Amino acid sequence: MITRRALLRLAAGALAAGAGVAAYGLVGEPFFGLRTTHYALRPPRWPEGLKLRLAIVADLHACDPWMRGDRVAGIVDRANDLGADCILLLGDYIATHRFQAPVPMAEWTRELKRLKAPLGVHAVLGNHDWWNDAEAMRRGDGLPDVGRAIQDAGLRLYQNDALRLEKDGRPFWIAGLGDQIAFVPTRGWRAPRYGIDDLPGTLARAADDAPLILMAHEPDIFPKVPDRVALTVSGHTHGGQLNIFGWRPIVPSRYGQRYAYGRKVEEGRNLIVSGGLGASVVPMRIGAPPELVTIDLG
Repeated sequence: MITRRALLRLAAGALAAGAGVAAYGLVGEPFFGLRTTHYALRPPRWPEGLKLRLAIVADLHACDPWMRGDRVAGIVDRANDLGADCILLLGDYIATHRFQAPVPMAEWTRELKRLKAPLGVHAVLGNHDWWNDAEAMRRGDGLPDVGRAIQDAGLRLYQNDALRLEKDGRPFWIAGLGDQIAFVPTRGWRAPRYGIDDLPGTLARAADDAPLILMAHEPDIFPKVPDRVALTVSGHTHGGQLNIFGWRPIVPSRYGQRYAYGRKVEEGRNLIVSGGLGASVVPMRIGAPPELVTIDLG
């Protein structure tokens, strides 16, 4: 028979364990759990001899206190040390939820400006970058404040655009898709459309058959991506943010767990989804530590 004292001890232990998990999720992983995840692949029809290293920086969600400028500075230092040919920034540079206080854009753009790679730093916007600017959402075109801040920092920003580059004399394309959920209706007005993405228009910018790498903040576009694209890279999902032995109760995707995290191959087409660096809605990560990603192609 369980005594009252034993029951109280059991309850106290459960509360302590719960508090410990919550504290770890709030402080442990978000502040200290930065890892680097590496992938190596050769997509179908990838040219012989073209070796390319990409570094992926996704979902910073700059805010106080979890992602201030000093933490972004440490992430930038780590990214610069990865030996990448290109650094790809996959959007959601800021946090827009009530649990996270904003930090000045100059505080984190100043650090991102220090990113260096031989073939450049390339960026797209995420949904929070749009949602932070109500006027840009109502307008339904152009760039939100975050996009202009990225450009002012000297970073190349893509919105349904593509750029041809060369490595060791072999060409390839970097393309960036406009955000797929940029415009969210709010009380009193209707968004002109749901997203600013234009996949056919983006791919049409690539004027030859050199391999193409597509940056898309949300991975949900992947079923529509043709095999013309050698690799799609995305963020947005944060690896579920809460990952309990492979169970991710909340994944912000219409496909649920399908594109929550990691490398996905469908009909020979390749997608890599970064777990990202910051947090959204609830400033907590459990079982989904912040990560930088490197990808070796070829």
